[in-house]
Order: sequence, then structure tokens, then C-alpha cells
Amino acid sequence: MPRPVIFDLYHTLVHGADEERDRVVAEMAAMVDVAPGALVSAYHGSWRERIVRWSVEDTIRILCARLGVDPTDEQVARAGEHRRALARRVLHAVPSSTLRVLDALRAGGHPLALVSNATSDTAEAWPGSPLAGRFDVVVFSCEAGVAKPDPAIYRIAIDRLGAGPADCLYVGDGADGELAGAAAAGLPALRITELNDTDPLWPGPTLAAIGELPGLLRTR
Repeated sequence: MPRPVIFDLYHTLVHGADEERDRVVAEMAAMVDVAPGALVSAYHGSWRERIVRWSVEDTIRILCARLGVDPTDEQVARAGEHRRALARRVLHAVPSSTLRVLDALRAGGHPLALVSNATSDTAEAWPGSPLAGRFDVVVFSCEAGVAKPDPAIYRIAIDRLGAGPADCLYVGDGADGELAGAAAAGLPALRITELNDTDPLWPGPTLAAIGELPGLLRTR
């Protein structure tokens, strides 16, 4: 069987849109009567909690409470939709070159999986993304309750693929220690730097562009 490939999402298949995320959160702050800088800082500081525990609305309410503000349900709903709209924009902005690579891998018989540290707005927006129909297995941390680099999240994907870890390949930019986490789960790991050079100290194999991946798999 052709080798299964497990991909990261942000900074690997799509841009992370980090600056736009901060801008959107600052705009959300105005909707819930919070200082923009304070809410942006609270979002950054709660990343690990947000990717495994909270819904969009939970996040807004909990962070507002930490900042001493009690927004109305209407304010929370408005701010939540603003955040969801960002997720939809980001997931629709997939480079056409990336889609061609995924299509080439599928045409070659490679099972494809996604393992992403993602908040609930990403999981909600995923079915409408051009990426969704190209993956056999999708594991979001917000749904699994565990996040990279914990080996457990990789094992969920491996088990759903019905493959052994050594038979798969993990591909990511390296954020959140994901490459070391993949290795700890027994996965060969490959760093991609095309969208972001996130983990320059990674000692393992690296590709400059995702377009090189099909050729690499043909030679192995």
C-alpha cells in the first residue's frame, strides 16, 4: 500500500494568518467592551486551554471574566461569529499548489490524514473548506481533548488509518514541538518550510516546498 501521510494544518497547508488573528480579536474586544490589547494578550495566553477545552463562546466568556467584564449573550454571539468568519476565510485560502499536491498523492493511492492543534472555530469551518474532501482521517485537538506534541493525538490518526506508525509519514512546519512529538509516537517526521520556517533547529529531513513531496515519496 502507498505510504499514508499525516499532515499538520496551519503553516503547513494554509497560512496561519497570525496578524489577522490578532486584528480580529482586537475587533472582537470592541464588541464585548474589553481593551483590545488585553483580549489579544488573553487569547495568546490561553492557547493550550482553547485548543483542547473551550468552544468559541466559552473562550469569549471565560477570557472576559478574567478581564473583569461580563458581556451580554448578544455581544458574545456577535464576537463569536466574527471569529468564525476568520476561520472560514483562512481555510478557504488554500494555495492551489497545495491542493494539486494533495490530489496527486490521493491519485497515487496515499491515504491522507490531518492532525491539527485547532480551536473549535476551525473544526466548525472545516467541512466547507476545499481541503475537507481530500482527507481520509481528520483529528482536531479541540475534539480529541489532547494536543500536539502529546503522542496520543498522533496515535488517534494512526489507528484510524489502520497503519503502523513507522509505515506513515508526518509532515508539518514544526510548531508546538509537533515534529518531536511525531517522532515520539514512532512516526518518521518531515519539516516543511514553505509557509513558515517555524522549527529551524529540527535535525531531521526538511523540504522547502510541499510540491517536492510527491517526488520524495516516489523515491522511498
